[in-house]
Amino acid sequence: MIRYALEPNLSAEEFIGVLRRSTLAERRPVDRPDVIAAMLRNADIVLTARVDGSNSGGEQDGLLVGISRAVTDYSYCVYLSDLAVDEAFAGRGIGRELIDRTHESAGRHTMLILISAPKAETYYPHIGMTQHGSCWYLQRGAWPEALGEGNEECKMKNEE
Repeated sequence: MIRYALEPNLSAEEFIGVLRRSTLAERRPVDRPDVIAAMLRNADIVLTARVDGSNSGGEQDGLLVGISRAVTDYSYCVYLSDLAVDEAFAGRGIGRELIDRTHESAGRHTMLILISAPKAETYYPHIGMTQHGSCWYLQRGAWPEALGEGNEECKMKNEE
């Protein structure tokens, strides 16, 4: 049994633990607990999946096995920035349930958006999500360099 809950005060240590037990740790700053703590603190939705061994007295009772972390405006879109499931618990529908409950928390009228981890690209079409062919981003700290020559108006706005 898995228990799902909104946990806005989840600890950075538990988050790092499930990231390490999933494939997501290689793309997250797990060596920077201060950054992980800020990621949790500034998220709008932190939804967890935990082992519910209360009926069986299992030793894994309460173990964090999945997390969804999202930012949203609750009116138009929700960006699911982290979706991690402990590899030992993969294939049990936990990821799908986390996505569904995250979307429900933000409001079904919102568009749920995520960028897939390379190892998960085949998962999302399987659960009915549509791939978008145009995603653009700037690397962290790249904004001034990305402006290039001849874009003085953008440079001035960036300096303000």
